[in-house]
Amino acid sequence: MQLGKIALWDCRRRKPYTVDHKITHTAAGRLVRMQTLEEIVANSRSAFEAWSHVPIRDRLRCVRRLRHLLVSQVPELSSAIHSDTRRELSELVGTDFLPTAAAAKYLETNAVSLLKPRTVSGRPLWLLGCRDVVHRRSRGVVGIIGTWNYPLVLNMVPILQAIVAGNAVVWKPSEQLPRTAPILSAMFQEAGFPENLIHTLPVSREYGPKLAEADIDFLHFTGSETVGRKLAARLGERLIPSTLELSGCDAMIVRADANLDLAARLAWYGATLNAGQTCMAVQRLYVAKERYAEFAELLRKRAADSPPLPVLLEGAKRQCEAIVEDAKAAGCEVVTGSASLIFNPKNLPNLRVNREPCFAPLLVVNTFETDAELPRRICESPSLLSVSIFTADTAFAQELAKQLPAGSVVINDVIVPTAHPATPFGGRGASGWGVSQGAEGLLEFTVPQVVTVRRGVFRPHADTTLGSNDVTHGLLRMTHSRTWRERFRGLRQLISGMRRSR
Repeated sequence: MQLGKIALWDCRRRKPYTVDHKITHTAAGRLVRMQTLEEIVANSRSAFEAWSHVPIRDRLRCVRRLRHLLVSQVPELSSAIHSDTRRELSELVGTDFLPTAAAAKYLETNAVSLLKPRTVSGRPLWLLGCRDVVHRRSRGVVGIIGTWNYPLVLNMVPILQAIVAGNAVVWKPSEQLPRTAPILSAMFQEAGFPENLIHTLPVSREYGPKLAEADIDFLHFTGSETVGRKLAARLGERLIPSTLELSGCDAMIVRADANLDLAARLAWYGATLNAGQTCMAVQRLYVAKERYAEFAELLRKRAADSPPLPVLLEGAKRQCEAIVEDAKAAGCEVVTGSASLIFNPKNLPNLRVNREPCFAPLLVVNTFETDAELPRRICESPSLLSVSIFTADTAFAQELAKQLPAGSVVINDVIVPTAHPATPFGGRGASGWGVSQGAEGLLEFTVPQVVTVRRGVFRPHADTTLGSNDVTHGLLRMTHSRTWRERFRGLRQLISGMRRSR
């Protein structure tokens, strides 16, 4: 690889410019000095100061070019992702490329209106003369620690939201993406984003903790609960705000009136998509007792003769094996195939599979007798990311959703609807806090600032005369008393106080 120039487009100045292409070594093997993390963050802060003043529409021109690049580079990117994660093209287009392009398009269409200043109406009488405007200000330098299982949607979407909101980004890709990360980094440059606005750190595990210690203003992390807790503790000490998208141990409810064929097909899809390496993978099933045997047979047919799926992480493989052994020791029936099916018709308590997130194809089939027990059963796991409900009575399902402390509830489907670019995505409990995606995800990368202009000279709070108390007390009685008589008395007290103040 040779050092050279890359032609880019400056969205603010609307003209091309060139930058040096940073690499770690030359073709002859001579090392090239890399920036330290402190230098990277300092350069990012300088880029932020310029970028935050670029009109949003100009920022979005770069987003549009990136979206077009994403479509044109499907073959190259797919090959790199397959090499890094073993994911197949048949899954990638629908579950990674399409949601990412849709999220970019959503920003192009809606970001200007979402980020524009908002005038506040309906001010109280005691703030007469005030005009309040809420502005969405950029946070500054945003650290993004990405993950590998959906390299595009779980990395590019938060990066795009952060930079559209006016921030600079320091991105730490997963160590599982040695081929994919450089391509994505080059795409951001080719799309015309200014130099130093998006820094890509080496794909090395050590840079995650280092980024949490750097001089950043916000951190967006996608990964395991274990790592998320450590980051949260350190960021809390430093008072650095964050969004944490952590593990899921997602549940599916199958009521007696559900379409069992559809439910079984989607339970299998939800458990085996990306070899179970999905935070919203279906792991826990709660099936109405009277339909349990029929539903279990449908799953057995799907598991028959299905080959094992490739799980990337050795730790996840070992965890899955331990969870299966735990179920066997408790007396559960286990069927192995593309996914390990655990049948628990007696609802044996404290099974690890019902409590512990696992990044492998794993599915436990429990029963329930009454709808009233479902909220308690769903909370058997502290990870509360998403719940699916299969039923013919969608009105009941929507009422049940009110009782489920999950980030999202999907009725008669799994996983895919949560990728709607206009809806927020995030978990509760051990699944983290904050959201990405949608309007809320974009605003997560901003902070509200209220700018108030007050006209006139009426300032009862600063009045030191004898009538000041009558003015404020009269205002209180006039605007908040229960009866009209008391309100009129409050008006008289207000007028009397104003006269005395003069």
